[in-house]
Amino acid sequence: MDISKVVGVDVGRRFKRRKGRGTGSGAGKTSSRGSKGAASRSGFGGLLHHEGGQMPLIRRLPKRGFSNSLFRIEYEAVNLNRIAPFAGQTVTIDLLKKHGLLKKKTRRFKVLGGGELTGKTDVVADAFSKTALAKIEAAGGSATVFVADDPASDGTATDSTATDGADASDGQAS
Repeated sequence: MDISKVVGVDVGRRFKRRKGRGTGSGAGKTSSRGSKGAASRSGFGGLLHHEGGQMPLIRRLPKRGFSNSLFRIEYEAVNLNRIAPFAGQTVTIDLLKKHGLLKKKTRRFKVLGGGELTGKTDVVADAFSKTALAKIEAAGGSATVFVADDPASDGTATDSTATDGADASDGQAS
């Protein structure tokens, strides 16, 4: 092989254009940005929602309805036929994650009634469908609802004695 006869292969790469390196380069002085205006300043760019005087798309579209997506409680579904191999065991979220039936980031799961249970199985889940409950109990197992981080159990429940005391003090003052 003669090194003088080696030909480079064109792989479609383009060199980055060097701006601001003198007037002779063709992209000097103003660096191809023009003289004045916002587009010539540093930090300009990435203004995706600025449409140059035209009404922006987000303002042109009608706004209707309500979205509760921030507070939605999502469950990952697991059918009974996926739980059937664990007959005779207590099925929990950790067991299902360990065997790859649930994603590792799953926080809640719901057992659905697809398939059949062959043996007695104790299932601890966040929710059950009516069909799944009936099939688990028919197979001799138990279904326990596990409440890990229920927003209602954050200690904000009202105490009945506090309201009775307030009513009694009102009665004494009059």
